[in-house]
Amino acid sequence: MREFIKVMKALSDPNRVKIIKMLQRRVLCVCEIRVALGLAQSTASKHLKILEDAGLIEYAKEGLWVNYRLADGAKSPYVASLLGNLRHWLEEDAEVQRLAQRLPEIKREVICGASQNR
Repeated sequence: MREFIKVMKALSDPNRVKIIKMLQRRVLCVCEIRVALGLAQSTASKHLKILEDAGLIEYAKEGLWVNYRLADGAKSPYVASLLGNLRHWLEEDAEVQRLAQRLPEIKREVICGASQNR
């Protein structure tokens, strides 16, 4: 039951659900997530850590970038089930649609490229 509660708690925050919905569309770095949601970097990082601890997302360091993506759900039936359902849920939500429309405009190279090249 502990694992189930952890996953459910991770999805109890609207910003974390929005992160999941964005990651359904593409791999993102924390700076892109921060800009898309209008959050401080520390707040975005905290949300990402909670999602990671619940097994919903994974990250991979690629050069100077840390890329976040959805987990495959292989480690938890709860994660697999919820991520599968979330692919369809909330697609008609106005806020999710706005995020999906803005996402192509949000580019890491523009947002934080200068700081990554130092």
